[in-house]
This record gives sequence, structure tokens and C-alpha cells, in this order.
Amino acid sequence: MRIDIHTHFLPPEWEDWTTKYGGDRWVRLEHLDACSANMMIKDRVFRRVTDQCWSPERRIEDMDALGIDIQMISPVPIMLAYWAEAEACQAFARMQNDYCAEVVAKHPTRFQGMATVPLQDTGLAIAELRRAADQLGLRAVEIGSFPAGRDLDSPELFPFFEACCDLGVSVFVHPADTIIGKERMGQYYLPNIAGNPLETALAITRFIFGGVMERLPALRICFAHGGGAFVYILGRVHHGWTIRDEPKEFIANPPIDYARKLYFDSLTHSPENLRYLIEALGHDKIVIGSDYPFAMGEADPVAFLETCDLEPAVIAAIEGTNALAFLGRDAG
Repeated sequence: MRIDIHTHFLPPEWEDWTTKYGGDRWVRLEHLDACSANMMIKDRVFRRVTDQCWSPERRIEDMDALGIDIQMISPVPIMLAYWAEAEACQAFARMQNDYCAEVVAKHPTRFQGMATVPLQDTGLAIAELRRAADQLGLRAVEIGSFPAGRDLDSPELFPFFEACCDLGVSVFVHPADTIIGKERMGQYYLPNIAGNPLETALAITRFIFGGVMERLPALRICFAHGGGAFVYILGRVHHGWTIRDEPKEFIANPPIDYARKLYFDSLTHSPENLRYLIEALGHDKIVIGSDYPFAMGEADPVAFLETCDLEPAVIAAIEGTNALAFLGRDAG
């Protein structure tokens, strides 16, 4: 079984949240024809998208062509809307979660879903997490790497991670906005190309140094894009922990011990990079991630694995077994 853990969806339509709640950063969908639309922010085109985002039938055609059995579908990161007033974001999250659950219910053998929650208010986020898990059957949640201006080791976020453990909900971390160095990334599509991997490396380092895994060892959490640049600074992270007192404040063991408990998707864009990630942290926490249906993703994640010179058993684990473990499910 091949499971793609990193794919994004949009509902086919939704209300104009600007009119309903105010604010000028809400995304709306402006359909051009049956198969394409513009994601609009005010009068600006944010991104042109196709029906791959909202048509399960179109997605299944692509999945069959690529040899993917199951997609985990999660919101397009800009739809997390952490900037918004919390109750408006909660309503926006509920709209997306309801559609996600509807797709999964109609095609239970082909899709699994990830919720989104309004993390600018931890209480509302936990309430929506519980609704998504208990009422909608969504067993994973996508969050940003710096949700509502909070790092992942923020004390305000810890009750949310506790709730994920209590509910058995897996967490998928995806950069929702490039914060680190943003003022220097105005050209060349740098916020996505360079900003996302740098942002994720910082998020993981804070997550480890902040002791979240130390306190919640049962938390199942996966980082997009192969963990970004994290694996390439891991040696320096370890060295800093060894010689300085500050990184030891909340963790008792070397950072690599916690890094090996994290999951990472395979979206590294390079066989050499994926092999290095596996060499550094092992293969048992690597899952397929394509970023479907967007161009910065991997167009054929199954074929990509075949180019990486990996043992068949390793490929089999990455294709399916590890994803089942991430979701808390038995491979049998």
C-alpha cells in the first residue's frame, strides 16, 4: 500500500469571509471554468489552481496513474488563516474540515483527512480538534510552523499538543508563512524556495530544545519537505547542545534522540538529500510526501523513490508502513 501523506485540497466553493467577518486577507475562490480557478486575496491573484484541488474524481485518476493508493488531504497552508480573529478562523476551519470529512466519507479507501484548527486561540483550537476527531473522524491535523506568531515550544501551544496525544490525533507541520528572513526574500520566489526549509529547520530545533517531545513522547508529529534544512544543521545543533547550557534547559538527552522520534516526508527534491536524511535519522520515520497538486512538489513520488538507490524493504516502509505508524494504525 502506498500512502501520500502530503497533499492539499480546497473546497469547491465557500462564502466571502471578508464580507461576513471583515478583514482583508481572506482567500476566496474565483472559478474561471469547470476545471480552473483563481485563489484571490482582495483583488490580487494569489495562485491559479485546477480541479485537482477540489475534485476527488480527478485526484483518483492521478493517484491511479502514479500508483498511489491513499492520499492524506490537508488544507492549502494559506487557508490556515492564523492572522484572523479567532472565532472567524474557527468558522473557516469548520468549513474546510466538513468538506474534508465529506470527501473521506465518500471515498474511504482512497482518502484520509487532516483537520485545521484556529491556533490563535488554544481553547477554540482544542474544541475544533475534538470535533474533527470525534464527530468527523479526522485522525490528523495540519498546523503551521509558526502558528499565530507562536513557536512550537510556546507554553500556549502545549495544551494543544497534549490534546493531540489524548485524542490520538497525528500532527503534520507545514510552513504557513515565511517569517524567518522574510524582509530579505522579496525576489526570485524565495519565500517558498529558501524560506520554507529555513523556517522548518528553526521550528524543529525549537520544538526539540523546548522539550515538547521530552514531555510528550507519545506525540506523533511529521514535518513537511523532509524537515527542510534541519538535517543539515543537526550536527551544529548537537554541538551547541554539548557545549552550551541554554539548550539543556528542557531536554536531558542529545537532540538527535528526539529527532529520531519525529516523522519527515520524502519531499527532498534530491535522491542524495533523501539518502542523507535516512543515514542521519533512519528510514522508519520517513513517509511519502508529494505536495500534490502544486508545482513545487514531487510530480511522481513513487518514481522518485526508485531513483534513490534504497533497499526494497526501505522503500516498502516509506511507501506505506511508516505512514500507518504515523497515523497510529496497525500495518496488518
